[in-house]
Amino acid sequence: MASSANALRLGLRTCSRQTQTSSLRIAAIQRRALSATATRCEGVPVLKKEDPPKLEYTRPYSPGEFLNERLNSDDLEDSEREVYQRALTSWEQTPDDLKRSWGTMVRDIEQATAPLRRVVMPKRQTFWYEEEKDMDLITNEDGEDDFHENDIMSLGHGKLEEHREFREYARIAVWEMPLLSKYAKPFVPPTSEEVLRFRYTTYMGEFHPADRKVVVEFCPKDLRDLTEVQQRKLMKLAGPRYNPEKDIIKMSCEKFEHQAQNKRYLGDLIEKMIVAAKDPTDTFEDIPLDTRHHTFSKKITFPKEWLLTQERKKELEAARQQALLKDAEKVVKGALVDGADILKQYLESGAAEAMHAVPVTAGRGGKALPGGKGGKMQRGKR
Repeated sequence: MASSANALRLGLRTCSRQTQTSSLRIAAIQRRALSATATRCEGVPVLKKEDPPKLEYTRPYSPGEFLNERLNSDDLEDSEREVYQRALTSWEQTPDDLKRSWGTMVRDIEQATAPLRRVVMPKRQTFWYEEEKDMDLITNEDGEDDFHENDIMSLGHGKLEEHREFREYARIAVWEMPLLSKYAKPFVPPTSEEVLRFRYTTYMGEFHPADRKVVVEFCPKDLRDLTEVQQRKLMKLAGPRYNPEKDIIKMSCEKFEHQAQNKRYLGDLIEKMIVAAKDPTDTFEDIPLDTRHHTFSKKITFPKEWLLTQERKKELEAARQQALLKDAEKVVKGALVDGADILKQYLESGAAEAMHAVPVTAGRGGKALPGGKGGKMQRGKR
């Protein structure tokens, strides 16, 4: 079925009438290799750029003409018509000098505001529209000072701001800090009940995320209401926060935003640890204290056995006195060897000059050369 249909289709296509197509010949346009102007068709007139229309005012604006036009219109109500009629009557009674001054003032105002009403056409032929004003960069702020290219750079402004900050702190130190002396209190050492020692971090003049951190330290032995077993249980509960070398438990918290919240959290945590240490159900006595988290520092001390006793000091002093007496006897007899005198005699005798290099024969020509290595005589081989 498909083969017969294809044969019928091919037969009908050969018998169909062929359509004739008309060819259009397009006139060739001469191409220019290099030109700064756009290509134009022949016979097309060149449009000249016309200047924008200028606003000309042949006569001044007259309120009387406006009022007459409004009164002649049919869309006015009776109340509005009465208002316009009273205004026209008042205008007609105005002196001519005042009317002329009014017209002159209106003309001046319209001429001054004419550039604002003129439509600004974009200049499309410029490169990157460089002559067109960027409306995003134009600011219309009242009282804004013009920039005269006489300002300093941002780095200079930063140095000035730093200098102003220094001066501000100097004024505070001179004028305000002395006023705080009346609030000074004498130092009072902490009592036995004040066991906890809190430490805070403050960054002057700035907000820092690390200033919320609060650190607390305390010694388990300072808790008088705990027994020795309970104190050791508290050390075991502290875990790696216990320093066995200093016997201090140190904890910190910075999970909350403010220092007061972190301090309150640490206080509640210590209270819970004390309550757990007082629990008599399990005293943790069968668990040893784990100190693997701490690295003990070795303190090297001088051995006590090496310390000089009074008897040893007396023996050394007596030996020094005997050595001095022997040297004095040798000086009298002339048997004491003085190294400075021996060196002086050696230099004066000329023996040092004899130790200088001796010429030796070396090389092919058998010429005498300065002494070689070790000052030995050498002969060259031919």
